[in-house]
Amino acid sequence: MGTKTVDEAGIETGAETTNDEDKVNATEAVKTAGDTGEEPGNEVVSEETASEETASEGPSGVGQGAGAVVSAGLGVVSLTGSWVGTVAAARETLVGQLQTSSSASVAKQIQAVYGDAWQATALWGGVFALAALLVGVVVLARPAFGAPGRPQAPWIKSAAWAGVALGVVGLLLAVLKYTDVLLGLPSAG
Repeated sequence: MGTKTVDEAGIETGAETTNDEDKVNATEAVKTAGDTGEEPGNEVVSEETASEETASEGPSGVGQGAGAVVSAGLGVVSLTGSWVGTVAAARETLVGQLQTSSSASVAKQIQAVYGDAWQATALWGGVFALAALLVGVVVLARPAFGAPGRPQAPWIKSAAWAGVALGVVGLLLAVLKYTDVLLGLPSAG
């Protein structure tokens, strides 16, 4: 048989203390000794304690940052144009060419071939601008519904405000283009 020793914290060591219950008791005794200050340096931090500390820190803001960048990106796309808008404009041009007879008036041909395509581009620009505006507003409003006392990072606010501003400008330009106030079609006569 092996020898048994008991240290100052009451932990038995030796060949006879190898079952799981004794290991759990030994770990709890070391934790208690570390908490009471009896033996400094013998503190044991369990995985549970570490995960509780990480969870109590709150959200990291990664989702808000991603949303802010997406908002700004959508705002830029609304101003510069998108692949979807280009395809929609080309489709409208083709449909206008197919549906307009050669005997139609010049004004009707211009509207069918070019005007509808211009409006399709403006419509898709407006969709992207509205998406940028909504995502930016959600990112800016998120801290009001999050953990109190956890401020939003300044770069997240800046990027979200940029997305909101680009969305507003893109939406305004889309409406002006769609209604022919900005760069309207030339007159046929």
